[in-house]
Amino acid sequence: MSADQLIIGFDRALRTVFATAPLSRPLPGAALPEAELSDAERQAAAALMRVNHCGEVSAQALYQGQALTCRQPALRRALAQAAHEELEHLAWTERRLAELGGHKSLLNPVCYLGAFSMGVLSGAAGDDWNLGFLAETECQVEAHLDGHLAVWPVADQRSRAILEQMKQDEIGHARMAVRLGARDLPAPVKGAMRLFARLMTGGARYV
Repeated sequence: MSADQLIIGFDRALRTVFATAPLSRPLPGAALPEAELSDAERQAAAALMRVNHCGEVSAQALYQGQALTCRQPALRRALAQAAHEELEHLAWTERRLAELGGHKSLLNPVCYLGAFSMGVLSGAAGDDWNLGFLAETECQVEAHLDGHLAVWPVADQRSRAILEQMKQDEIGHARMAVRLGARDLPAPVKGAMRLFARLMTGGARYV
């Protein structure tokens, strides 16, 4: 890894964790009226959105780590495009979290470091495994979003619109990985990924 790559990577990490994410695509649900939520519903929605924001911080780290160690230029470009869409998710969840009166998770730096390390390792294992890790990650995120949509306050259509669009993007990323040659990961690896995700989401919900 060159000095320039290290500097760029460090700058991206700081921007992801501490700066306001840029917004280029319109915020889903922005035209919908704000729901009249009870204090309990608003707090619950903010906690869940904080989890999703933390997940998008991790997604940025994962893609950056994978891109550093992948071998094929075409794959690096595909990862960059997916990371750009995930950056939109980061911006959407950040703005909606603020609208709900919530705060970002204090665990974001830790989650970033953990996800970045996993991305570097998956890329070092080879491009087919790298893609397999990406595909499995997106499938697990899709299931996570389905779980949130099942319990999210029905009246909060602005938040639900964001989650629905994120879900569609994640499905597209998983299909892209499979199309480019993703290998199916061993069951123990999938289980370890789910455990890491549960630890991250469980902490981010409260901290």
